[in-house]
Amino acid sequence: MKEIIDVKLRIRTVDFSKCKTDLLAVGHFSDAKGLDKVNAELNRKLDGAIERLIELGDFDGKDGTSAIVYGNANIGAKRVLLLGLGEKKKATLDTIRKATANAANKAVSMKAEILSLALHRAFGGRFDPGAMGQACAEGTYFGSFRYDEFVTESDDGRLGQLSVEVIDPDSAKTRKLNKGIVIGIVIGRAQSYARTLMNRPANVVNPVEIAAAAKKIARGCKSLSCTVFDEKQLAAKGMGGILAVGSGSQNKPRLIVLKYTPASQVSPKVPTVGLVGKAITFDSGGISIKPAHNMDQMKLDKTGGIAVLCTMKAVAELGLGVRVLGLIPSAENLPSGTSYRPGDIITTFSKKTVEVQNTDAEGRMVMCDALHYADKEKCDIIIDIATLTGACKVALGSYMAGLMGNDDNLIKQLQKAAETSGEKVWPMPSGEEYAKEMKSKIADLKNIGSKWGGACTAAAFLRQFVGERKWAHLDIAGVEMFEKATEICTEGSSGFGVRLLTSYLMSLAGK
Repeated sequence: MKEIIDVKLRIRTVDFSKCKTDLLAVGHFSDAKGLDKVNAELNRKLDGAIERLIELGDFDGKDGTSAIVYGNANIGAKRVLLLGLGEKKKATLDTIRKATANAANKAVSMKAEILSLALHRAFGGRFDPGAMGQACAEGTYFGSFRYDEFVTESDDGRLGQLSVEVIDPDSAKTRKLNKGIVIGIVIGRAQSYARTLMNRPANVVNPVEIAAAAKKIARGCKSLSCTVFDEKQLAAKGMGGILAVGSGSQNKPRLIVLKYTPASQVSPKVPTVGLVGKAITFDSGGISIKPAHNMDQMKLDKTGGIAVLCTMKAVAELGLGVRVLGLIPSAENLPSGTSYRPGDIITTFSKKTVEVQNTDAEGRMVMCDALHYADKEKCDIIIDIATLTGACKVALGSYMAGLMGNDDNLIKQLQKAAETSGEKVWPMPSGEEYAKEMKSKIADLKNIGSKWGGACTAAAFLRQFVGERKWAHLDIAGVEMFEKATEICTEGSSGFGVRLLTSYLMSLAGK
């Protein structure tokens, strides 16, 4: 398989106009009164080219827009890329992240070897330099990502490497920016790896392969350990939910347990966090089979589990001062003579019984065993993430994930992490009225509710397996992929969850 683009990111102290580069990226707000200092200097040396472009209406600075001005002998850059930042009063750190992703996306498409970023200067002192540096790094990896491992012949001739630099003439400023860039590189690389694994098809990635990837990550981090329960161990432990979902496939299910222990002692006040991610490597729906249309996208039903895997990678590389247990229940949901059936009653790890009314409601069946495992391991906080319900996409579209939970403070912390990371969430209910819909007449629970409020009833089902722990659920159906290319990325997996969960854990660790 072909390697994904190798991105090399660094900081450099250099004057903007003297910077020798293939592409110099600068920002401009749509409501700006005139050009800022950087753009004014470039405009002067480019004989008014930037001003003419704006006056002609070819560039208005609106969010997501861009324009190219070609360099001359007066500046070092071959091209200047003007990126629209929208209205200044509405600008956030995600404005920087998206603008950087736009620049990196265009740099790859243009086959530029060197991209120089000066976007942070447009924001002045509005944001902490370290936070801006982190956003630039994350955006760089996000926008430059291409999934083309299996393309053996291509006419686009894309380069194998992209060199990116964040530049500023002030050495004190570059030192501050670099503190965030170092963090952003770790998170950006983790998300790119997540997107690679998420995009890989089911004939390449199955539960055993995810387990192998987890072991490989753990081998490279002293603070990370990995334990994998195979189908025999799952049976011995009574993890009937995971076993049932995986019963129809020759690729046997696994429960992957990643444990992160910080190198230095952690204050007892810092809670232990359990992350649980659904990793269905392919979801046909089982006997309750899905329609053929878009079934190929069901390779992305492993997104939640991969997000947990790569968050654990980022946490270990950052050396965060918080104990984290990462749990990834993984199975392939296929119809066969050995599949679990509608009408079956499954005994889960918690000993609660579940009446199966639809084999396509499989995510909650694997998640319930892992959630109870996190409870038994005495995690203070449990956060699960899954492409759980189409109902969540009906409710929220492709713009944000559903957020449910049993603790208001945890919900607020995750909302703050979403704001910081740019991975948006929206709170939804999952209380007792929804839990009542999940009661079965012949078992403790059933695995589907009524026609309405499917995202909420699914969350209410999961809630039955966390005991008294503080718990939150992220339903990422709808945000797990881009159905078509945008100005900031190509189509395919979005890697949603890696930035959000890492941001939350960073805030918990006080980093």
